[in-house]
Amino acid sequence: MSQEHNESLIQEITKLKPKHFADLVRSAQLIFDPTAGVSGRNVKVDWEQFGIPRDVTDNLKSLGKHYQYSSPHVPFEDIWSKLTPETRIWFVENKDRLWQFEEAFPALDED
Repeated sequence: MSQEHNESLIQEITKLKPKHFADLVRSAQLIFDPTAGVSGRNVKVDWEQFGIPRDVTDNLKSLGKHYQYSSPHVPFEDIWSKLTPETRIWFVENKDRLWQFEEAFPALDED
């Protein structure tokens, strides 16, 4: 089975779309650095209160660090390969609410 076929099958089964992966990357970036790189700010976040288990948070922090300054539009296979099985399950279950994390941490330059 080709990698392309595997990706297509995974996306078909999970109903994941490119926007979900972009939302996951943006969420991972926030989890890694909720201050969005602003020096002098120190924000402690209990991600479990947001419904993210600790092992998933650790995996997403790593992902956020890796893609800290990247566009959120990273190829599916690059993201999927970096997710632990627990994170994959959590991602599929929460794919439609990931955008809410950005709303909880609005851009610091917004009025």
